[in-house]
Amino acid sequence: MSTLAEAKSIHSPRFTRGRLVTAVLAVILVGAMAYDTRVVQIGSEHDVRADVFSPEAFGAENFPKVRDSVASRAVDAAELGQAIAADKAAAGTKYGVATSTGPVIPVKFTGVVGERKSSTNTIAVSGLPEGTVVRVQTGPAINGTDLRDATGEIEFGQFTNQIEYQNAGSALNNAMKKEALGSLDPAALQGKTVEITGVFKLINPKNWLVTPVVVTVK
Repeated sequence: MSTLAEAKSIHSPRFTRGRLVTAVLAVILVGAMAYDTRVVQIGSEHDVRADVFSPEAFGAENFPKVRDSVASRAVDAAELGQAIAADKAAAGTKYGVATSTGPVIPVKFTGVVGERKSSTNTIAVSGLPEGTVVRVQTGPAINGTDLRDATGEIEFGQFTNQIEYQNAGSALNNAMKKEALGSLDPAALQGKTVEITGVFKLINPKNWLVTPVVVTVK
């Protein structure tokens, strides 16, 4: 008898109305969701991905600006070396862009490539004070944030957080590798004459670690 009662209950008007109400509510819900859904075209003004920081895009866009700024302000190494020997602080103020760990100075020189070690090559540059060692970062590893800090126009406040700010420095280093070092074989440079334009952070006046922006092999 219970089975017969359940069958009657299923086919009762009350049960049918319940199922109908549920179905109507489901249709309304789906319709509301569809109405509230926006189709966003990739690259449009509503594409939120445009607000996500892209290190690769940042480097490609900003390295040419950094390169041109450095090239326009680069000081001949012999002149700079004498100025640093005479007054390190004054030379840093005159030629460099201040950072929390020392001024970043643009420099240019011609020299002969020497020993290669740890992604750098020493360069013999004439006219420098005795004992001054010049090393150039030739990759594959390019360290530091000298390119980011070289112009004074790329500041922490432009980024969401410290990670983005750090990534901006790495992005500029990577863009430089592609443009300035991409066609070079660092292991084959020894003994060759090169023209370098780049920047270094003035910490030890006798030891310059230059990050290049332009490298020309003679």
